[in-house]
Amino acid sequence: QVQLVESGGGLVQAGGSLRLSCTASGSFFSINTMAWYRQAPGKQRELVAVIRSGGSGDYADSVKGRFAISRDNTKNTVYLQMNSLKSEDTAVYYCNANIQMRPGFSYRNDYWGQGTQVTVSS
Repeated sequence: QVQLVESGGGLVQAGGSLRLSCTASGSFFSINTMAWYRQAPGKQRELVAVIRSGGSGDYADSVKGRFAISRDNTKNTVYLQMNSLKSEDTAVYYCNANIQMRPGFSYRNDYWGQGTQVTVSS
């Protein structure tokens, strides 16, 4: 049993900032990578940022220099700081985690949060 719950979405003006958070809870052994994806209406879900257990991150070209992913392993939480927001950042943002449920089990990458809406107005 694992739950991923996002928070922090909302409405913001272009140029503004938001910070998303996602916390994993339930019965599991270990979390490896965590990531943020987003999906805009009529578009495919796309990877925004991914962070490894040690804290290093990678970003989509469209958000480099504006977004920052971080995590607090003691809280099983991943964050996405979004600055200089643009209208094209409007989407539902989803948290993803690569989780090992028990010792000796394989990590699985199909754990998702419910999504949180981010709307950027001009």
